[in-house]
Amino acid sequence: MCDLAWISGRSQNLVSHHLRALKQEGLAASRREGKIVFYSLSDVGVELLDGVLEATDASQAPIEAAR
Repeated sequence: MCDLAWISGRSQNLVSHHLRALKQEGLAASRREGKIVFYSLSDVGVELLDGVLEATDASQAPIEAAR
């Protein structure tokens, strides 16, 4: 979480809050190795992200073609 907070430029509290929400909705999973917790997207989270990225790519195509 510390690395994600640093990379995103957000507070650890905010990152923790959002990771907890993602886990509660089944979009993320976590595993602990000692003191370190690793987070990853669940299969459902990956599908959702893929859908968002596809929609974003589709919405950008007409803009790029018009240039």
